[in-house]
Amino acid sequence: MHTAPAAITERLGAGDGLLYRYLPQDSPDGLDQPEGAFLLCSFWLVDNLAGQGRIDEAAELVEKLCFYASPLGLLAEQIDPRDHSFLGNFPQALSHVGLLSSSVVARAERGIRPELSTHAWFR
Repeated sequence: MHTAPAAITERLGAGDGLLYRYLPQDSPDGLDQPEGAFLLCSFWLVDNLAGQGRIDEAAELVEKLCFYASPLGLLAEQIDPRDHSFLGNFPQALSHVGLLSSSVVARAERGIRPELSTHAWFR
């Protein structure tokens, strides 16, 4: 039996901690642009891991996802899994909300007082 994170990653995983929000080959969207990995889905996976008490895995994934930020700390809506370039909207508020939520969950689960400043994300 798969755990939820394993099943999600197996079905929607794009590699390097990235997840697709859907598979265009299974659910064609009619768009002529490629579908990238949707960062918010990866942050939801962090929350799921933390909720299961898998704190080290959640924290490791948050750290991995932070590397997809621009030099100014901004996140795109989607990441191209092949070359890690930005796709979709940039900057994307939903990606930042996911980062804040996941960072707070992962830090709180570890008994660390959550900090919402951007410099705390990269410690």
